[in-house]
Amino acid sequence: MQSNQKLIDTLNALLADELTAINQYIVHAEMCEDWGYGKLHTSFEKRAIDEMKHAEKLIGRILFLEGTPIVSDLKKISIGADVPKQVENDRLAEVGAIKAYNDAIVLAGELLDYATRDILVQILNDEDRHMDELEELQSQIGQLTLPLFLLGHLG
Repeated sequence: MQSNQKLIDTLNALLADELTAINQYIVHAEMCEDWGYGKLHTSFEKRAIDEMKHAEKLIGRILFLEGTPIVSDLKKISIGADVPKQVENDRLAEVGAIKAYNDAIVLAGELLDYATRDILVQILNDEDRHMDELEELQSQIGQLTLPLFLLGHLG
């Protein structure tokens, strides 16, 4: 099914965001593992896997719409030097993703491509959940202080 080129370009831009997020989350996960924060490693790694699934859905949809998935474009990856910076950088990435998905949902609706819109809404729901998780981590850091927060994420 051939689609509107603007929609395919938008899906490729979202794909670039997802591929960037995968890299950022994996680096943060491995840094946390290296520092001994196993629970944070698991949390970041799970988020990276979610982003991989999003990329897979986007690639599948681009192919279905007879477009070419572009997997070589990445946005700026923002690696945090410590856990609070990692969480903030990831939160900012999710802010951008949520805006981009909302914009893409509007575009798909305007083009009457409700199947694509439904896929984008599913991914947006995951991104909203990621945002909630990251804001929860920031809140815990603020309430517990960083040393106590990190102590709770050992192992």
